[in-house]
Amino acid sequence: MSLIKWTPEEFGTSVTQHDEEHKHLFGLLNGLHASVGSGERGSIGRSLDGLIAFVAQHFGAEEENMRKAAYPALDLHRLEHEKLVKTCVNLQQQFHAGATEITEETTAFLRDWLKEHIPHVDRKYGPTLSSMQP
Repeated sequence: MSLIKWTPEEFGTSVTQHDEEHKHLFGLLNGLHASVGSGERGSIGRSLDGLIAFVAQHFGAEEENMRKAAYPALDLHRLEHEKLVKTCVNLQQQFHAGATEITEETTAFLRDWLKEHIPHVDRKYGPTLSSMQP
């Protein structure tokens, strides 16, 4: 069962590139959640690594587009991203060192962060960034 499902009503930003990235991000999070359910540590590690790598790539793309568009809230948005990346990288390091486990609480935290961030933070860049789309 999926942990999170992308719908345009709940998560659409009016920026095609980032909506597609969000859909992919949700798929990766759902994959991590399924891995956690299986309890197979190797699968969890691969899913976690893939998710975190994509998150960093996605945040970089968003921030670059906001910079190009002179989005006024870029600095605040970047801080939100930096906080999550720091938390995730720390968790990733602890997991690979054998000091912690990835649990359903972990995937629920990430789901809840996305459910808050995309509609209330990302959606604000929609009007500015959508004007740059081809």
